[in-house]
Amino acid sequence: ARKKVSGMFGVSPGEIFFTSGGTEANNFALQCSVRDLGVRRIISSPIEHHAVTHTVEALGKEGKVEVVWVKLLADGNIDLEDLERLLSMEGPTTLVSLMHANNEIGVLLDIKTVSALCAAHEAYFHCDTVQTVAHYHIDLQETPIHFISAAAHKFHGPKGVGFVYVNGDVHLQPLIYGGAQERNMRAGTENLYGIIGMAKALEIAYDELEETSAYIRSLNKTMRQRLIAEFPGIQFNSPEEGLYTVLNVLFPAHPKNDLLLINLDIQGIACSGGSACSSGSSTGSHVIAALNAPEGTAAVRFSFSKFNTPEDVEEAITRLQQVFGVTTATAG
Repeated sequence: ARKKVSGMFGVSPGEIFFTSGGTEANNFALQCSVRDLGVRRIISSPIEHHAVTHTVEALGKEGKVEVVWVKLLADGNIDLEDLERLLSMEGPTTLVSLMHANNEIGVLLDIKTVSALCAAHEAYFHCDTVQTVAHYHIDLQETPIHFISAAAHKFHGPKGVGFVYVNGDVHLQPLIYGGAQERNMRAGTENLYGIIGMAKALEIAYDELEETSAYIRSLNKTMRQRLIAEFPGIQFNSPEEGLYTVLNVLFPAHPKNDLLLINLDIQGIACSGGSACSSGSSTGSHVIAALNAPEGTAAVRFSFSKFNTPEDVEEAITRLQQVFGVTTATAG
């Protein structure tokens, strides 16, 4: 399984460490970099997954690092000029932690440019690739990154298993002690069934990538077109060229927006007002808040996979019309 996973990214099997998922993988990269590599400054963004932002904030509160938030462009993309400015500043050993694709709005990071910037300024680069592993080709020989994170359930593998890639030139100690598993780097009995299942799911995903990605892109495009046709004033937080498995929709102010997610759930439509990890939270989405969405609007994220159908898209449109009490704009 380790050889299979490492081969997908052009790296050595010894650079892959199996974890319980993306959250542990992110914590491993961040916490161990601070403890073992002398990292004293972390540059990240305010729209990272909480597995990153909360960890970075905790390290900052403990006085272990200076936390610097890179600026965002209006559409949620990273301001690469600001990142270069921050990296150019004299300072301590730095780690840049930026996600490849945002899990809520789908903006994609130019990882080649960020990799080059980090190399030019001798900074470490951690990339949360949980949303893009198995959905995009990631060649770590072509684009050097010190750490990447992955979670199997994001590509139809088992839940509760993932991996962290650690570049062979980086030397870390374990995050979890108590056993010699994972070549003394991650104590605890390995989730053997999960690991084998993850490797197989990853193999299937990359074998079918071209066909599957084209199909999902078509569903995403159809959903976008149908929403524009049926709901005047609708906007999108997701760029057309962004992560194709996600479509974040901004509905204009409406009296029914407050109960929109609840009513969609009652209608049998599985969607979210934020990320899946915060769908049960009452605090709202930190990502949407960072975009300064107009007051009264409602952001809803629809996610797509190869198991969805065009009929699912039409059904979602119909249920949305029922929730808002509108008649079809294309009827007659």
